[in-house]
Amino acid sequence: MHPEAPTAVATSEPGTSPPRCFDLTRRPWIPVLRLDGSEAELSLTEVFEQAETVRRLVGDVPTQDFVLLRLLLAILHDVIDGPQEVEDWAELWDDGLPLAELRTYLDTHRERFDLLHPRTPFLQVADLHTSKGEYSALDRIVADVPNGSRFFTMRAHGARRLDFAEAARWVVHAHAYDPSGIKSGAEGDPRVKGGKGYPQGVGWAGQLGGVYAEGDNLRETLLLNLISFDTNNLETGGKSAPGGQGSGHDRPAWAHPPCTSAPMEGARAASRPHGLRDLYTWQSRRLRLHHDDQGAYGVLLSYGDPLTPRNMQTREPMSTWRRSPAQEKKLREATVYLPRDHDPARAAWRGLGALVTGEVRGREQRQEAADQVIPRVLEWISRLTVDRYLPRGYLIRARLAGAVYGTQQSVIDEIIDDSVTLPVDLFHPDNRELARAAVGAVSDAEDAVTALGDLATGLAQAAGTDGEGPRATARDRGFGDLDAAFRQWLRGLTPPPPRARATPGMTPRFRRSGVAPGSSPLGGSSPVSGTSSSSPRARPPGKGASSTPGAARSGSTPPAPTCVSAEHCAQPCP
Repeated sequence: MHPEAPTAVATSEPGTSPPRCFDLTRRPWIPVLRLDGSEAELSLTEVFEQAETVRRLVGDVPTQDFVLLRLLLAILHDVIDGPQEVEDWAELWDDGLPLAELRTYLDTHRERFDLLHPRTPFLQVADLHTSKGEYSALDRIVADVPNGSRFFTMRAHGARRLDFAEAARWVVHAHAYDPSGIKSGAEGDPRVKGGKGYPQGVGWAGQLGGVYAEGDNLRETLLLNLISFDTNNLETGGKSAPGGQGSGHDRPAWAHPPCTSAPMEGARAASRPHGLRDLYTWQSRRLRLHHDDQGAYGVLLSYGDPLTPRNMQTREPMSTWRRSPAQEKKLREATVYLPRDHDPARAAWRGLGALVTGEVRGREQRQEAADQVIPRVLEWISRLTVDRYLPRGYLIRARLAGAVYGTQQSVIDEIIDDSVTLPVDLFHPDNRELARAAVGAVSDAEDAVTALGDLATGLAQAAGTDGEGPRATARDRGFGDLDAAFRQWLRGLTPPPPRARATPGMTPRFRRSGVAPGSSPLGGSSPVSGTSSSSPRARPPGKGASSTPGAARSGSTPPAPTCVSAEHCAQPCP
């Protein structure tokens, strides 16, 4: 989370002579968490070979997981030039990854995966330079360097040096999430004025509310996000894309000619990205690492090829999209869709409607169009469910990843990482009532916590104190109490759908966790004390909180829960 620091001038580069290569296909650089709980770094070849024993990717920051997954997907799409049809995907699901073909492919493109290649360094421009031979500190591409107060960080002194493995990860991340702001002006870029590159916007993934599906291991995760090219409403770039959408030119960055400092222009820029492979490896920046034989110590970073997110919902499958009446009016266009940003203050389950049904709480008040666009990757999960490639009751984790930018998008303020486990039954068209009931339960939870906050405000005002602090405290506690219970309840949802929005087992929990008489909505020992206990979300059992959802807090005796919708429940109250 670095500011756009002034460019440093280098008159000579430190260290000894640079090493000959750092081959990403054979050298370990991708951090993973194994099923046994151990962590490791793997090469590109190894990460595919060992995918069944890997739980998930674990980069330096959660957004790194997102971009590394997209890199692996681009490789896999290109290796098989598909899957062209869902039947081709099913073969991979049953038989496993095509490891022999993957090894051959990586050997073929080995030169382009060399981080330090003298002519074609991985995702870099070999001759990138400024008129004065300047370069910057590595803080420019390392997203977890703190902006401002340097507390609770391993990078209090910035990123002075990086080993080649970590440098490679930040190169990939910079293309996707690099902030905007004034950057170095590279020679040969016609946009440079006075030796500076002026703002062109954040990297492509930084504009998205990133969403992807996680399985039980990395092999499943790769395949769950490997969308077949015959998918409707998505320009995959494959030969079998519906409606003649397949261009046949979709290739990842390493299969295109190396970039120069200048951006794409004219018809070439207008026609790209050609498909998923092109999009997943889009180079929104031009950069070049400065290094010696021990690692990287500097970087030259400038603007590359910008992408506008307007109406890109038919190309980008890993984001939720919202219709923008304001942009429609401004641009005088009939329909404008923009990515729906993640709210760092909201847990993933509270945005369930945008993931499952396209319904968003409060859209009527905002006069927002009802037809939200859920992530195409989750529509793909729906298709796999309908075609019975995924069994009933199969669980996926919808994982959210994103960045929140500040100060005119020139710094990363927050990084978002959350997930919610869902049964694939929620995505089946025959279970729309079940999905609506789940979304309705989220709305009920919001209403319950809002009422709790209103009560806290009223009590505080009656005592002659300001109500905003108690309201916020009560809401935090309310959502904290509900969080684990709601996530567990979602995991167990199965057809047939409940008869009403007061879904089985949840209404009593709202009564007990949120608005039960006998517990202080102000969170303290006295409604007017101004003190509050910490949220029970992080409190382990035996430390003053019960492991049972909605159990009594220390020092209080809640009455027996009263179910307000007992006539709709399919199971008895606890």
